[in-house]
Formats: sequence, structure tokens, C-alpha cells
Amino acid sequence: MALTCVLATNNGHKLHEVRSILGPDVKILSLFEINCTVKPDETGKTFEENALLKAEEISRYTDFPVLADDSGLCVSALGDRPGVHSARYAGPEATDLDNTNKLLVELEGIENRSAYFVACICLFQKNLPPVFFEGRCHGTIRKTPKGRQGFGYDPVFVPDNLDQSFAELGEDVKNHISHRAMALKKMKNYLLDNFVE
Repeated sequence: MALTCVLATNNGHKLHEVRSILGPDVKILSLFEINCTVKPDETGKTFEENALLKAEEISRYTDFPVLADDSGLCVSALGDRPGVHSARYAGPEATDLDNTNKLLVELEGIENRSAYFVACICLFQKNLPPVFFEGRCHGTIRKTPKGRQGFGYDPVFVPDNLDQSFAELGEDVKNHISHRAMALKKMKNYLLDNFVE
């Protein structure tokens, strides 16, 4: 019998990615599926703080364990920006393209384009301390976007030891090497080893 958890998002891309990575062992419900319309404020200064804020807030609306992630892109030459502000780097209503364009403008003329994606996942169960899982994927930032798959900064991020962007690699490859995949695999192992229904 599959474990059931609520993922604190209505982002269709993220929902699909998480379900693909976790497979049939963990059933993932969206906020829509538990009739939750709350959008928690991400006011934390770290990925861990934001993941916990989201998980705690959503846990008020369900008895299932809640998974919340905060993830972003950290660029060395920009002092690890956009970091926790990755999703709203170009403003609160920014699109993926707006954020990517701002990043590329800031990197114009800069040779050091090393960067890494980080994902922090919080597993929150009532009456138990939260548990965190982190994954990182290192790479470089392209000068121009390439590829039509993925989302966010995927078209400009090329993982180490590869020559294609996340948006070119395809779901199967990305879901094997991405920051979120690494964090989710750690969490899945933990759930299968420790979960008590």
C-alpha cells in the first residue's frame, strides 16, 4: 500500500516531477486535491526556513504528512543570488522568462558562470519534529537559453560533466541527476524505512 503525503504546491511542473521521481511507493496529493487554497508566505532567509514555513502552514489543513520544498539557483559570481528569491527574482509577478533574462543580463561579461541548484525538502508530521533533506546539482550558466523542456532556469543551466541544459536533457535524465531528485530519493528512503501509518 502506497504511503500518502500532501505536496505543498499547485505548481503542475513540480507536482509531475515529484510524482515521477517518487514512483508508486508514495502517493502525492496536491493542494487542490485536499481543497486547500492557502498560499504560504515564503519569508524565510534560507531554503530550510521557507520549506518549514510552507509545511507547517499546509499541515493545518490535512492529517496527511506534508512535504514542502524550497529550491533555487545559486550563482557564484552573484554572491549565490538569486538563491531563495529565485522564483521572484525579477519581481513578485515575474515569469520564468523574466527571471532568466534578469540573470543573463547580470552575468553579461562575467567569465565565472559556475552555479548550483539546491533543493531542501521538509517532511512535516504532526506531533513529530520536522525532517529535512537536501540535494544539490552543480553546473554552469549558458549565455543563451536552449531547450524547451523543464521550467524555471532549466534552459540556461548545464550540469557538470554534460553539455546540454536541463531543458534539453529530458525528464528521465533530469529526474535522475537533479537537485530535487537527490533530495527526494533521500526522503523516499527515509519514508520507507520509518513511516508508520
